[in-house]
Amino acid sequence: MQRIKTFKTLTRAAAAASFLSVQAIICIGTIHWAIAETLRMEGTAAIVLGVIFAGPSAYLLMAVSRMAYEAETDPANQ
Repeated sequence: MQRIKTFKTLTRAAAAASFLSVQAIICIGTIHWAIAETLRMEGTAAIVLGVIFAGPSAYLLMAVSRMAYEAETDPANQ
């Protein structure tokens, strides 16, 4: 089966991806803050922790975007 790619389905996919991405960023930011405050990290140490979190966070956001696109353009969901 072929995916349905209309303006409506792509807009819905973008909205779903944006919503899920914002929720993921909030959760990741909260975890970063909790770890940094628990370990009393300041300045450079907190930035290094943020850089460590950046890779898995980017992967998560790409996975969420791909999942939203596949769900919204699937013909079975229309």
